[in-house]
Amino acid sequence: MGILNVTPDSFSDGGSYMTVDRAVEHAKQMEAEGADVIDLGAESSRPGALGISEEEEIRRLLPVLEAVRRAVALPLSVDTAKAGVARLAVQAGASLINDITALRGDPKMAGVVAQTGVGVVLMHMQGTPQTMQQAPQYTNVVQEVLEFLTERIAVAIDRGILRRQIVLDPGFGFGKLEEHNLQLLAEFDRLTRLGYPVLAGLSRKQFIGNLTHQPVQQRGYGTAAAVAVAMFKGAHIIRVHDVRAMKDAAAVVSAIRRHVRSKSEVTNA
Repeated sequence: MGILNVTPDSFSDGGSYMTVDRAVEHAKQMEAEGADVIDLGAESSRPGALGISEEEEIRRLLPVLEAVRRAVALPLSVDTAKAGVARLAVQAGASLINDITALRGDPKMAGVVAQTGVGVVLMHMQGTPQTMQQAPQYTNVVQEVLEFLTERIAVAIDRGILRRQIVLDPGFGFGKLEEHNLQLLAEFDRLTRLGYPVLAGLSRKQFIGNLTHQPVQQRGYGTAAAVAVAMFKGAHIIRVHDVRAMKDAAAVVSAIRRHVRSKSEVTNA
């Protein structure tokens, strides 16, 4: 999943793709580099980010989404927590809604997803983007994330969303300290046992910067290491800025996983 932010203030590439032409050029580049889906976002969710109005989010998003839809053949995802934005995005060609609030941010979001039949990403976040990094606390981060996602799955299904529409995301960096992110990554396979596709959003995260002592734009190698671990432990989708490099990492990990499975099948035969 290639990231396309049309925001002035995203932590990694804010302001880089605010014009339609630059956004389309980047989308086409990610398609050429091997992206399987492109995730467009018009509202920053970086730590401390202030929210924007639905009208402003639509103003930023729709012209770019419509142009990208014409320019590339890939499925498109839209990163939004607003039902009105999601509905217009689906009408403009989006097939996945990436909701960082897991349907909690807008009471109408579940209805939009159920009515349109698009996919939805349910992400764990402690707090809000404005508050999430203000001393987040857990007794057992993996267990608490599992319990949260299980509860949100039940809510989604109760509101008419089908199991096949649901993707899960543990929310790396969203209300989590370095130790929490590392524990989630170490036990990522537990998330996959819930029986749904799991997305790993690890690209250029602050905890990677803390470990490598690198600024945002220089966290590619650290990201590749984290992505490799997540994929080996069963991640179905990796959300990344550097598509070509992470595509290579994914290819190697996929080959290793196939080898491990084949050896296991021979041993158990």
